Amino acid sequence: MLPGPVGGDELRLRINVVNPPEGVRFQVQRGRSDLVPPTHQSRKALRFDFSVRVGKRPGGEPNFLGPFTQGPPDGRFVYVSSGTLAGQPDSCWTRRAKIPLTSIAWTLIEQARKSDAVVETDMPGSGRDGSPTCATVKGVSWRLGQKAR
Repeated sequence: MLPGPVGGDELRLRINVVNPPEGVRFQVQRGRSDLVPPTHQSRKALRFDFSVRVGKRPGGEPNFLGPFTQGPPDGRFVYVSSGTLAGQPDSCWTRRAKIPLTSIAWTLIEQARKSDAVVETDMPGSGRDGSPTCATVKGVSWRLGQKAR
C-alpha cells in the first residue's frame, strides 16, 4: 500500500543523539529558523521525536515533506543544530548536522505504519575531537523503533 496524494501520510521519526558533549545545546530545525528542543534528555543521549509527511516522487520513491525536512526531494534531510545555531548564544560552537532521510525505504515505512512504531536512527553527539557533530552524518541507518507514544 503506497501513499496516495501529494500531501502524503504522516510518519513518526526519532533521532537519538548519543553521547553529546557536556554543556552544548542541541535542537532540531523546523522550517527556516524555528528550533525544537529534545523530547527527552539524559547525560548519555538526547531524543528528538517529530513527524514528517510521506508522499510519492514521480519515480515511486518516498518523498519526505513538512517543516522538518530540508533539501531537494531526492536528497531530503533533517538538521540537528548545536551551540549558537541551537539558541545557545554563549557557546563557542556553531554547528549543524545533516541527517539524511534517503535511506528510509517503503518497506520500513509500511512496517512502522502497521505496527504504529517510530522509525529511528542514532547519531554521534560528538566527533573524534570531542566537538559537536557537524556536516552530513555518514552511515545513517534507520530502523523500526518502539511503538509511538
